[in-house]
Amino acid sequence: MEGREQQGRLCVALVSGGLDSAVTLAEARAAGFRCVAVSFEYGQRHIVELEAAGRVAKALGAVEHIVARIDIRAFGGSALTDDIAVPKDRAEEVMAGEIPVTYVPARNLIFLSYAAGVAESRGAGDIFLGVNAVDYSGYPDCRPEFIEAFAQCAGLATKAGAEGGAFRIHTPLIEMTKAEIILRGLELGVDFGLTHSCYDPDESGRACGRCDSCALRRRGFVEAGVVDPTQYSPEFR
Repeated sequence: MEGREQQGRLCVALVSGGLDSAVTLAEARAAGFRCVAVSFEYGQRHIVELEAAGRVAKALGAVEHIVARIDIRAFGGSALTDDIAVPKDRAEEVMAGEIPVTYVPARNLIFLSYAAGVAESRGAGDIFLGVNAVDYSGYPDCRPEFIEAFAQCAGLATKAGAEGGAFRIHTPLIEMTKAEIILRGLELGVDFGLTHSCYDPDESGRACGRCDSCALRRRGFVEAGVVDPTQYSPEFR
């Protein structure tokens, strides 16, 4: 993808407020896209991430920031949307060996469908998503096979696709380690102090330091040799 060729084209970028989505938005901008950022208030316990999403979208020059409100809590079955404890202090081999209870049923399927609707309504054919299949913590909807299948489905299910258009799902981080993502983000000018990754923050929005997402983030900064700007709860020491 050549930035010069993409200059000025509109894309939709899913922005959660986390580290990966911030770097993905920066990648889209670096490629020359004008970006519509889309975030979701879906009943997540870590709703503080929406504040981070707003900061990231503004800092990285999104031309528009849409916050969609959908009730995924109605599904149940996830520690992020139900009264289920968030796993803490798990070994990395355990994280990679099973689909964790922090998996939200069909979340990326729903988010990408919404993003396709926003893209189609604005005449955009490009969607950016910050999924990762290396440090993906066991989530099936972060795999390349899913992304490829969704792009085909979106082409079949939309007016844009029926009229010869196509949706291009860009996943620039999908084969990168967390350390590589952090270093790339710094090259692109991402301020990681604006981002939030924790699944179970305290009442002040500070990260727990012990959930899977915190563990992967902390390891990434260590391996990148970069100071971690995350505000952790005083209980995590």
